[in-house]
Amino acid sequence: MEPLEILQDSKQIIPYFFPIFSADEHRIIGYEVMGKCITENNEIDLKSFLADDSIPEEYRNKVDDILLEKALEHAIQMKDDVMIYINRNVDLLLNQDSEHLLNILKKYEKQGIALDRIVISMTKKTPIDDDFDYLDHFISYYRTYGIKIAIDNLGEANNNLEQIGKLAPNILRIDLKALRSSSNNHHYQEILYSLSMLARKIGATLLFENIDMDFQLQFAWRNGGRYYQGDYLHKAGSVFVDRDILKEKLKEKCHQFITYEKKKLHSLHTITEKFNETMAEYLQKNHVYESYVPFLTKLALKLDHVAFRLYICDEDGFQQTPNIFKKNKHWIQQDEYLHKNWSWRPYFLEHIMRMKNNKKGLLSDLYTDIETGETIRTFSFPLTATEYLFADLSYDFLYERDGLL
Repeated sequence: MEPLEILQDSKQIIPYFFPIFSADEHRIIGYEVMGKCITENNEIDLKSFLADDSIPEEYRNKVDDILLEKALEHAIQMKDDVMIYINRNVDLLLNQDSEHLLNILKKYEKQGIALDRIVISMTKKTPIDDDFDYLDHFISYYRTYGIKIAIDNLGEANNNLEQIGKLAPNILRIDLKALRSSSNNHHYQEILYSLSMLARKIGATLLFENIDMDFQLQFAWRNGGRYYQGDYLHKAGSVFVDRDILKEKLKEKCHQFITYEKKKLHSLHTITEKFNETMAEYLQKNHVYESYVPFLTKLALKLDHVAFRLYICDEDGFQQTPNIFKKNKHWIQQDEYLHKNWSWRPYFLEHIMRMKNNKKGLLSDLYTDIETGETIRTFSFPLTATEYLFADLSYDFLYERDGLL
């Protein structure tokens, strides 16, 4: 269908509403405005139409306006605490008069749709460097009316987190489409960690979208998502649905997720305690040698099916020993690591202080090892008041035990 054909009869443009669910209330807290062009012979998703750069801007802007006005006409009947998410391409938005969209929203404010219920969800395909100042000014201006801002298409490694942080959106939308299989889980987790830290810093809420499977919902819940959206929960439709349609289901899912996490935390606690007991017994029978290398070499044989790297650091993170490293099923000594400093690593000094205060070892979170590229955990243990053992646990060992991956 040609762009002009869509504009010839605005009756063909039908608003659809994609529900967004809340983790704390287990109910619908808002709808994202979608749209279709429906004729006797065709059905076109307007999302692809509006994102098509080959279509002139004036055509896309006109369709955007028609869709928005029709959606707001429907939204007048909604409860006054339901949010309305409006998608806008940043390039199209900034090329318009800054008052254009605002005037449409003000028109419906008079009919009962408060502006603080509006969320403008912004998408941009290219970096925002050239438009940053103008976009920042635009966002600040719209915020004075209580309008909220969401940044879309997050969840990719190439997002400029510094710029997003400066814009300080109210909502970060994280696309779970990339998480189609659990095999991507850990690498995605690293990206998500950066986004969640950013959200906490700027006071933003995380909205996970494109949830198509149960484990994606669990992933979103476990990683601090307050809002959820996806066909797994409820598909977009031309009518509003009962806000509590998934209340019992989400409550049940939440209970399942909590049960699983408790079991996982119990496993982590159990294995940590076992490692602490093993190290305490080992230290009773083996003196810490002055060079430490014989001590680590003997310990490596004891942990042959558990760890693949052992080393000792002082409390400032300076490595006091070479690495004792397992390569091709044999333990070797890597002298080049002696005296390297690891205090720059996330949580390193925090873990040192926890061990110093508690006089016990601890197990790290999952992370990707720089040298091997494998997903691992590290067990660290206080040998003396100033020196600490680090044992990197192999992926195979973690894989064989419930709750460690």
